[in-house]
Amino acid sequence: MAFSCNFIDGGVTAAQGFTANGVLNKIKSSRTTNDTALIFSEKVCNAAGVFTQNRVKAECVKLTRDHIANGKAQAVIANSGNANACTGKEGYDNANKEAVAVAAKMNINSDDVLVLSTGVIGQQLPVDKILNGLDKLADGLSKEGHKEARIAIMTTDTQYKEVALETVIGGKSVRMGTMAKGSGMIHINLGTMLGFITTDCAISSQMLEKALRISAAGTYNCVSIDGDTSTNDSLLILANGMAGNAEITSEGADFDAFVEALNALNTQMAKKIAADGEGASRLVTCNVVGADTVENARGLAKAVICSNLVKAAFFGADANWGRILDAMGYSGFFFTPEKTSVSFLSREGAKRYFEDGSQNGGKENSIKVFDHGVPLNFDEDLAKKILTEEAVDILVELEDGSAKGTAWGCDLTYDYVKINGDYRT
Repeated sequence: MAFSCNFIDGGVTAAQGFTANGVLNKIKSSRTTNDTALIFSEKVCNAAGVFTQNRVKAECVKLTRDHIANGKAQAVIANSGNANACTGKEGYDNANKEAVAVAAKMNINSDDVLVLSTGVIGQQLPVDKILNGLDKLADGLSKEGHKEARIAIMTTDTQYKEVALETVIGGKSVRMGTMAKGSGMIHINLGTMLGFITTDCAISSQMLEKALRISAAGTYNCVSIDGDTSTNDSLLILANGMAGNAEITSEGADFDAFVEALNALNTQMAKKIAADGEGASRLVTCNVVGADTVENARGLAKAVICSNLVKAAFFGADANWGRILDAMGYSGFFFTPEKTSVSFLSREGAKRYFEDGSQNGGKENSIKVFDHGVPLNFDEDLAKKILTEEAVDILVELEDGSAKGTAWGCDLTYDYVKINGDYRT
């Protein structure tokens, strides 16, 4: 049976048994919106996470890895404005103070509390501000609280990021929701910054982690804004089993359905993060089709969207396809240049090609600029029109196999430098 789902409202509280809230604790004195979030499940969850590959890891990441090692969790507290990174034993102790305080307030085990932070690196977390605001944070937990929580994790984000869906697994209605923050310091070693996924599906911790890693490989890890991997990148998933399906403990149809739902959710979030890159004026998607392996398809797509020269060309709406071929060429991933074609598609053109099955995106919505290793004379005005849209797809067609891969990024603008020139101050 083909996978199907309905996207719904609710973010991290869409699934049964989950509540959330967000409050302003003035972790950063200039902050005027919520800066501390709490997610809570009425039942202990099976849990899993993937974390930054940066050798320098935030103290909260270290604590959360310790707490999630047993595959269990029931609450997550997260703050913006301070990364609690490069802060040593005091930083780890501060993160632990948060876990202990949340556990005492919610009457749960402190090991079942996960702690994450995002913001400025190298400053001690003003943990007393968080602890003093905990009563208000916890007492305000509700199903509508996702609206407060999704704001609290934002830093340079210009808009909140959340998605939720409903599908059927094992004959039961299952819900899955997520929120994330991410705008800068994002790269494909784990392109999340902070991400939180909740579900009422019954699935073992082992299979939950397997599903998360499978999904992250083709979604969050195919996002790059600026090539920088943060010290705090974390993607967490909590499953409380309240949907009542038979617990997924091995691979099979139910596990496949769960992964498909997770992919649908995470793909939407990957696009949201890429579109909101610091200073970005347009979302850039690179689709590679006809590769010999999925690894090569994804690798080539990532190389294209990571290229600063490609990103700069998109800022200028310049159909400089040579930079795309160049990035693919130095990527180290296999393709046959003489059998390679490149086109640019508008959002409507991409929809026609990928969703409606058209051979191309339509005359007004797509333009081929390179065909089987040979440059084409093309309409520069049409190319400019397509490339000035807020979302543009690069279509790379190979003839090396049947594998495909997608990566998401954005253009590189003057505003990126302005934002990061005085981020700390």
